Amino acid sequence: MRLEAKLAISNAVSKMLLVLLGALVIPPIVQQVAVAHTDSHLREKKRLVQTLIARDGLQAFERGERAETYADYNIFKQEYITLTPLPEGAPLPPERIFEEPRQVDQQVEDFRILSFALPAGGLHQRAFRLEIGSSLETVELLTATLRQLALWVLVAASLLTVVSDAAVAHYLLGPLRELIVRKLRGIRQPSDFNFEVIDTQTTDFRRLDDRLNSLMRQVQSAFAKEREFMSNVSHELLTPVSILQSRFENMLQDPTLPEAHAQQIVESQRTLHRLRNTVRTLLLIANIENEQYLREESVRLSEVVADVAEELDDRRQQRDIDLEVDLTGPDVRPHANASLMHTLLRNLLSNAIKYNHEGGRIRVLGRPAPGGSYTLRVEDTGPGIAAENIPYLFDRFRRFNSNAPGSPEGYGLGLPIAQTIAGFHGATLRAESVVGQGTAFVLDFGPNASPTAGFMPSS
Repeated sequence: MRLEAKLAISNAVSKMLLVLLGALVIPPIVQQVAVAHTDSHLREKKRLVQTLIARDGLQAFERGERAETYADYNIFKQEYITLTPLPEGAPLPPERIFEEPRQVDQQVEDFRILSFALPAGGLHQRAFRLEIGSSLETVELLTATLRQLALWVLVAASLLTVVSDAAVAHYLLGPLRELIVRKLRGIRQPSDFNFEVIDTQTTDFRRLDDRLNSLMRQVQSAFAKEREFMSNVSHELLTPVSILQSRFENMLQDPTLPEAHAQQIVESQRTLHRLRNTVRTLLLIANIENEQYLREESVRLSEVVADVAEELDDRRQQRDIDLEVDLTGPDVRPHANASLMHTLLRNLLSNAIKYNHEGGRIRVLGRPAPGGSYTLRVEDTGPGIAAENIPYLFDRFRRFNSNAPGSPEGYGLGLPIAQTIAGFHGATLRAESVVGQGTAFVLDFGPNASPTAGFMPSS
């Protein structure tokens, strides 16, 4: 999963947790806010009543006898006010706010009540207790309204922050996407790397880009030195090997040479022959990687397969192996090298014969692929290759454990050559294998266009 997607999911999860936490914390807070608002409203009413009494006395509240309790409710029974005379000489009760049911017109309602005393003096000669009440139904309605408002605001804020966080992450990770897509994707060899510095103000991305550029310069230098070394060594080794072979041949012409010595010289010649083939193979790989071959021919794959099959026909028949060739569609590859293409397919078919069962079967299938590509498969019915060995098939001089199931004795340099030639033609070579069923080497040729100037050599 991409880093940007992980950051977006992380932000979304954190916002969901924030909403859940808010759903648990907001209701009691809103309840306290609503109660505090109601208490403030009651105290404001208290100040108004005290102002009215100070100005007009109790005439606006008293009815009939001065000892009569005064009570007044609004039309919806949501607020009330009562004025009750206190016994003479009784201590004045303290101011307090409490909740208590009150009967209003044959109905009992719960009220939040502010109760305080009016001492005797001024325009009235008697102490009174004044109560101002507000229905708890109003408080609950206010609480529900505030709770819904707070939750909606929290949800909206969370969604807004998720979108904004995703946008910010997308913007901040832009240089990283550019680094991966523009610089690393499609790189077939170090020489294809683009050393242009990415445009970013993020210090970490700057350091990463600098380190990547530095690393790729070292890799380019190492690959160049490796190619030059292999080419030089191969050239230097061919001369002494040829000289030794000539000397051995001259020694064999001596009629006085003992039979035992002659047999040893013949064995030495065989060793030199294998050494010469190895050196020539390394030189071929070096020349291909150093772009010393031309790609100016149009090669028909079906014709190359037919030529290789005819060349290897004797070996195939000696092992009683059937060959099926089925290539369809446009199989002409422009900008190719016929000699190298022949070597590539010869190595694949030779391996299919060598690592197959007696009486086995080989299939060469070619099919056009989307976008002008072409796929060529060389399948055999051999013992197969163990899964742990497949990633190392194209390594030079890699030899597998012959005791492992499905692992042949070794692949020498044949497959590294095949992979190098495939890369030279802008193609990829991969292996598919099932132990006990066989192996398929798959060549994926790109669209009919000129291959890239470089390619990744085998390791």
